[in-house]
Amino acid sequence: MASAAARSLAPFSSASVSLGLVLARAASARIAVPSSFGGHPRRALALRGRFSSFAATAAVMGKAGTVGADAGMDAVQRRLMFEDECILVDEQDNVVGHDSKYNCHLMEKIDSGYVLHRAFSVFLFNSKYELLLQQRSATKVTFPLVWTNTCCSHPLYRESELIEENCLGVRNAAQRKLFDELGIQAEDLPVDEFIPLGKMLYKAPSDGKWGEHELDYLLFMVRDVRLSPNPEEVADVKYVNRDELKQLIKKADVGEGGIKLSPWFRLVVDNMLMGWWDHVEQGTLEEAVDMKTIHKL
Repeated sequence: MASAAARSLAPFSSASVSLGLVLARAASARIAVPSSFGGHPRRALALRGRFSSFAATAAVMGKAGTVGADAGMDAVQRRLMFEDECILVDEQDNVVGHDSKYNCHLMEKIDSGYVLHRAFSVFLFNSKYELLLQQRSATKVTFPLVWTNTCCSHPLYRESELIEENCLGVRNAAQRKLFDELGIQAEDLPVDEFIPLGKMLYKAPSDGKWGEHELDYLLFMVRDVRLSPNPEEVADVKYVNRDELKQLIKKADVGEGGIKLSPWFRLVVDNMLMGWWDHVEQGTLEEAVDMKTIHKL
């Protein structure tokens, strides 16, 4: 059992995993972590926090029985699937709870009507009004190697990303994830320059096991940035103008070159993007904002 848990926690050192498992057993037996460690209270506090994180991850993984079922999953993506807690919402975008990224993307749970969760999609344009696209990495659990908008992810169930006022929680999450995926520094992406234009609710299968069921905030920004893509998250990037995007869509429609587009990106392209692109070019994005309507697509 210990060796199986160690394999499922591959990103961590074997020593750290052993400590995490010790704490997991201690937690289940209601054994407190000492308030002092070697005479250093601060060190004990730090260890307690780290151990509890390991314990939680080990417990969730053990409960899900994923060691065998998901043995081929990339180690980084596996860690994110269990450590990240998505925000569960109802169809009116009211927060109703939270659950792991893993559970939120299982099609069996999605089809049962559970785990609708909050998400965001960023559309970042440069000063030439070209849209930055990314190709998701081959190791992504859902929709690997598909082309999509600049960044697509989830606000997490944490205080800074639950702030409802002016969509600040979602904006904070977008800034965090644009750094994680594309290496864009926070100073290049001021939170108050993200413009939330609207929301959409959609469901899409990825394969037989995984899929999406999201209430997606659509965030726009016009800004020149410096990129340093993270290969664990992103396989490729490119800026496109309208005509180049249309050509990409045609190639995806006929399967030329194996090009695929993410379902959420395609929904935005087909229903809203070109009209919003007009506002990007005219500098009138604020006129297009409608955060009251939830588009069910």
